[in-house]
Amino acid sequence: MKISVITVVFNNEKTIKSTIDSVIRQSYPEVEYIIIDGGSTDRTVAIIKSYGNKISKFISEKDEGIYDAMNKGIKAAEGDVIGFLNSDDFYVDNQVLEKVAGIFNTEKVDSCYGDLYYVDKNDINKVVRLWKSQPYKKGIFRKGWYPPHPSFFVKKYLFDKFGGFNLKFKISADYELTLRFLEKYNISSYYLPEVLVKMRVGGESNRNIFNILKANYECYKAWQENGLKYNILDAIIKPFNKARQYIRNKR
Repeated sequence: MKISVITVVFNNEKTIKSTIDSVIRQSYPEVEYIIIDGGSTDRTVAIIKSYGNKISKFISEKDEGIYDAMNKGIKAAEGDVIGFLNSDDFYVDNQVLEKVAGIFNTEKVDSCYGDLYYVDKNDINKVVRLWKSQPYKKGIFRKGWYPPHPSFFVKKYLFDKFGGFNLKFKISADYELTLRFLEKYNISSYYLPEVLVKMRVGGESNRNIFNILKANYECYKAWQENGLKYNILDAIIKPFNKARQYIRNKR
């Protein structure tokens, strides 16, 4: 089974190397690594090209944003399973993809996901908080739950069947996609109770109060987009229930 890992990047010369290294050092041999660059003007492209054929496919051109770039990666992917690793993120160890492949081979599921560490952007050994997930149950999205997107691996045929990222959503298209796949279309899933990814703090949806409010509104719109019932009470309690996913690390 081949796993396609997609990284999208734009002007991120500071962290792209650690992302690439964490993928190419994986012990699992059947990996297709695809990088989609939005036309960077710093040293990002030069860094990527320095890896030569260790990068399976590299596209550098202007796009309509991060989710448009991800859709380009999906279209280019030839693997049986697709995962996404942003240019600020990296796998916690070299066995992540081997574990993921093992789940798909033994459990015969459509998707799997694990946990995620948020780490300090200047000190990646400093854990800021843990995004602890749990097994999916129908209706759990109403409680503010959804799987950490960088740890979410899905069989490619499902993107062909149900579509990629909806570009109507500028900040929360990853939420909409997982909602659509799990809650609307009921794809099978498996929760691997381990941290798979470290993410540097400062993501787009949490950058400021405006983006937080916009992301919450987009999550509400995602339910409407998919013809799912979602009332105002759900919207009010969602931020409080979602907070339970983030367990602060005391170390």
